[in-house]
Amino acid sequence: MSDIVEKTLTALPGLFLQNQPGGGPAAAKASFSSRLGSLVRGITALTSKHEEEKLIQQELSSLKATVSAPTTTLKMMKECMVRLIYCEMLGYDASFGYIHAIKLAQQGNLLEKRVGYLAVSLFLHESHELLLLLVNTVVKDLQSTNLVEVCMALTVVSQIFPREMIPAVLPLIEDKLQHSKEIIRRKAVLALYKFQLIAPNQVQHIHIKFRKALCDRDVGVMAASLHIYLRMIKENSSGYKDLTGSFVTILKQVVGGKLPVDFNYHSVPAPWLQIQLLRILGLLGKDDQRSSVLKRSLKNCFIGLEYCNSTANKISFKQDK
Repeated sequence: MSDIVEKTLTALPGLFLQNQPGGGPAAAKASFSSRLGSLVRGITALTSKHEEEKLIQQELSSLKATVSAPTTTLKMMKECMVRLIYCEMLGYDASFGYIHAIKLAQQGNLLEKRVGYLAVSLFLHESHELLLLLVNTVVKDLQSTNLVEVCMALTVVSQIFPREMIPAVLPLIEDKLQHSKEIIRRKAVLALYKFQLIAPNQVQHIHIKFRKALCDRDVGVMAASLHIYLRMIKENSSGYKDLTGSFVTILKQVVGGKLPVDFNYHSVPAPWLQIQLLRILGLLGKDDQRSSVLKRSLKNCFIGLEYCNSTANKISFKQDK
């Protein structure tokens, strides 16, 4: 077996079974490894697709019996869900477990809810009929005082959420734009970006709040808002000409190294953020008589900088265009 598989199997117990009562971490790790670990090792040892199908079907039959049993605890359900995710990743149908993933997100503790939400986001698509059963849970978690529950709900909303149920959560997500924690504001912006993609008419009334997100003191929140603006400016650039100066100012701050070093890549300040801003400015300056002024402003941003690697060269190329 490859070192990568071995490292993965070593890391998984710590990810899914941390802080579990009863038996301690060692017992939890052994229990986890004896199930998912043996499944992964068994599959990697096979030599044909036919053998893999036979092994997976046996595993799915065992899992179906376990998740349907009335004596199955939430902890056991969590472990079963991880194995179901693995089976689906290999291309096998585990639809019998979808409803149990939703129940796990509804009923479990934080770690169990985490696995339940993860399974739902991987199993279901936006039009899946079972997704409606998760709406009340998402609403409840968005109103929770526990930051982890709020983060999980915002994450699943930004990944999959039924379009017709957006009004049920939109006011709650709008409120999260004013949250004191940066990660909550950032995830709220990403959730609204998802709504902008699937139902733009339902978020038109909160465009002024997008502008506040653009000026947020947290770089992550500001960067998340650029996704929304790129989308809206592609559709109607004339409505956002007044923000050109703001985008140029942000670009100057990025290029000038004003962002935390965590955003640097090979000594280049936030290259993906630079490219995003250049795309936005390119759209705003297209077919505009004042575009020459904008180009001079952009060139001034990059004067004195020596780009010496491929990432920076790509930024220079984007800026020259």
